[in-house]
Amino acid sequence: MFKRIVLATVFILVDLLTVNAQSLEGDGPHSQLIIRGVMLINGNGAPPQGPIDIVVENNIIKDIKVVGYPGVAIDNSKRPQLKEGGKELDCTGMYLMPGFIDMHTHIGGDAQGADPDYVFKLWMAHGVTTVREVAGRGIDIALDLKRKSERNEIIAPRIITYTAFGQTSKSFNPLNDIPISTPEQAREWVRANAKKGADGIKFFGAEPAIMAAALDENKKLGLGSACHHAQMSVARWNVLHSARAGLTSMEHWYGLPEALFDDRTVQDFPLDYNYQNEQHRFENAGKLWAQAAEPYSEHWNNVMNELLALDFTMDPTFNIYEASRDLQRARRAEWHEDYTLPSLWEFYQPSKVSHGSYWHDWGTEQEVQWKKNYNLWMTFINEYKNRGGRVTTGSDSGFIFQLYGFAYIRELELMREAGFHPLEIIQSATLNGAEALGLDDKLGSVTIGKLADFVVVEENPLQNFKVLYGTGAVKLTDDNEVVRIGGVKYTIKDGIVYDAKALLADVKRQVDEAKAKDNYTIKQPGIKN
Repeated sequence: MFKRIVLATVFILVDLLTVNAQSLEGDGPHSQLIIRGVMLINGNGAPPQGPIDIVVENNIIKDIKVVGYPGVAIDNSKRPQLKEGGKELDCTGMYLMPGFIDMHTHIGGDAQGADPDYVFKLWMAHGVTTVREVAGRGIDIALDLKRKSERNEIIAPRIITYTAFGQTSKSFNPLNDIPISTPEQAREWVRANAKKGADGIKFFGAEPAIMAAALDENKKLGLGSACHHAQMSVARWNVLHSARAGLTSMEHWYGLPEALFDDRTVQDFPLDYNYQNEQHRFENAGKLWAQAAEPYSEHWNNVMNELLALDFTMDPTFNIYEASRDLQRARRAEWHEDYTLPSLWEFYQPSKVSHGSYWHDWGTEQEVQWKKNYNLWMTFINEYKNRGGRVTTGSDSGFIFQLYGFAYIRELELMREAGFHPLEIIQSATLNGAEALGLDDKLGSVTIGKLADFVVVEENPLQNFKVLYGTGAVKLTDDNEVVRIGGVKYTIKDGIVYDAKALLADVKRQVDEAKAKDNYTIKQPGIKN
């Protein structure tokens, strides 16, 4: 038999490009849904178990029933029985996990030209059923989308909204656009944010007294908080300060190396550094971990132990900086051609004004520094997990060649590189995120009484996380054919069953239409197509 290459989209049949409306809208909710014959990866660190039938009634998990043994015929008389009006989903031999939680997201943006429907379908196509939106389009838009998602009026993950500290809108303007400059103004803003209906706050840093007041008020109100400790404030307020003041989670890694300094108080900035210069900003960020205390040294251990004692959450978002250590890989990722909008692709290109488009003069030296940065960063995060610390999974997609949904799966792979066992990674992507959000009574594991958010895939993701990518994984068959396997089969949110590949096909349709408007093809800088 001759060898043939099966293209990336072979499993998305041509007729799916004219997507059936019903398959996009989802199947359900049902008074009863029984998912038959799965291998269960629970999300709590337990190993896979199956075959199992899972019974859902009105979006609540009612029963998790072991129905047999590997290689032995199932006795159907011992399986949960379907009620009148119920729905069966045959997933025999497939793997089922809790719905994924992306802890660091932005719902597209005008600069990227990415509207929410495009973004949501990419997330849902990759099994992401809950997102924490940490500032983006504004509180009014985010809350409107959140309400529509709660009512399942749109195809979207459930949305947890965190407002950027100090952000206002037409309907939310407690200080009449006066910048926050006093602790009492900070408290007033936090109270207004809670009254507006936000779930929390995304900080970037501020004067210490303002940060302390805002975090204190936010904690009193019982809301969540996240912080990207930006370089403009981190010299006086690093991760330790935030954690002591009640911050829920740190984003990325800024502020952590600064807490680990033992022979300086500020980063060794070049004297011509300008934070507004994206190349300066990201190039020097790649040198930061080398300036921190050595792994397992006394100061390194002291910082970690204090953060552990404070039950602090790390949300590293490894993937969003990966282009810094291998630009060619990120730029040539195979999904860009079919699933990246032309406007988003243009946003990624070298620019003096677009955030994260810092490729002014990027080469070997910068990438080597970033590879060293990753080694030290991953060492801390893995050890934090080993000592009982909570590590979650976030992607920060939509910047730096990282595409929504696809970037989330890449984050799982990078956690594996950091030293996490695949089961620890699934726990980070599910239960840990739910705990950090205070939603572990409803989400994060497949447990009786919790909501019916699931990811179903035909292959074992623990053996190869690439099978979770929409483009799947390459495999050579016994017949010497090169094929692609994988892609999420079903994403189930609120008990509604979505065909993940149909969602992805609709994204491709949107991209094809956008390209057709301008006869556009993906272009590489300085290369004639």
